[in-house]
Amino acid sequence: MNADIMTYLPAMEKIDSSIKEEVFASIDRYCELTFTEQQVKAALAKDSVEMNLFDYAALLSPAALPLLEQMAERALVERKRYFGDAVYFFSPLYIANYCENRCLYCGFNCGEKIQRARLDKQEIAREMEAMAASGLEEVLILTGESPTMSSPEYIAAACKIARGYFKNVGVEVYPMNVREYELLRENGSDFVTVFQETYQPTVYERYHKGGAKRVMPYRLEAQERALMGGMRGVGFGALLGLGDARRDAFAVGVHAHLIQKRYPWAEISLSCPRLRPIAGQDHIQFDPVSETELLQIILAYRIFLPYAGITVSTRERAGFRDQAMKLCATKISAEVSTGIGSHANGNEHQGDAQFDIADERTVLEIAADLKAIGMQPVMNDYIYV
Repeated sequence: MNADIMTYLPAMEKIDSSIKEEVFASIDRYCELTFTEQQVKAALAKDSVEMNLFDYAALLSPAALPLLEQMAERALVERKRYFGDAVYFFSPLYIANYCENRCLYCGFNCGEKIQRARLDKQEIAREMEAMAASGLEEVLILTGESPTMSSPEYIAAACKIARGYFKNVGVEVYPMNVREYELLRENGSDFVTVFQETYQPTVYERYHKGGAKRVMPYRLEAQERALMGGMRGVGFGALLGLGDARRDAFAVGVHAHLIQKRYPWAEISLSCPRLRPIAGQDHIQFDPVSETELLQIILAYRIFLPYAGITVSTRERAGFRDQAMKLCATKISAEVSTGIGSHANGNEHQGDAQFDIADERTVLEIAADLKAIGMQPVMNDYIYV
């Protein structure tokens, strides 16, 4: 176990950046704030470009709950201004579930006795071929956090295969150094998503008991290293429910805002996952986040960061996801499996899943449901020249 969550391991690259200190300072200030309904109304009266962090915190506060309808109306205006009625489709592909971390909330925890698997190149290609046959043109490649079993070279090879089947290729893997992100970019990856899980140091330490993931600041700087490595875009997220969800959501927005200011060309996206049941951890108690609270967070994201893509996970039920897309979110996953090797083999998993999902609709089913509420499904709008 690493004794100090703030101490980098020898192989971890340090970059010259003040963003993590700014994020931590903002979180500390947030804890001392209280808000009134009038302050929420004042925030909603501002144009998004005029908003400051105090306004954003007000939108996330309990004082904003009675004004959820007004927030939804405002979020819808921003969504239409920047994205119209488009909803972008993608699907995750888990290619390995080996992990070297001990995270109490995760089904891939190296201490769990689950069925482990890693797809070879031929199996990866078969999985991608099956996914692409559904009409999908964007894939998100995921692994457990094990550089030993899923090396940067292994992940780069998967990106190269993916480029033959998909127009957009993303990765959600363990944090890397700049040169390793360059390797992924050279082999076809367009963007990197890293969930901080929680931005609250005491909570982070409580749930991360061992492994490289225990080093909190190295993870927090992953998006910046990815952009330094040439990635077109980066994604942010907290696992809502590990700690105070409003505090973590505030930190997500601050982090994304600061990165956008420093790298104005970067495409920014946010994910909004709540905790779901996982293998072997039924006894772990979390801070529950209601659908209403989750909607408030997503609305606040849209209003404060109107240009950012927002994804709502298959952890959420179909009806909630569809309405979130109509109001404020922009990106939806389809035909999701969190197990290893199930796309080409039906429901047969080579390796166990990371968590349960709630929305099991196909691409065609989701597209039809979105069209029925006036939305436009989009498989890809990016062209390489």
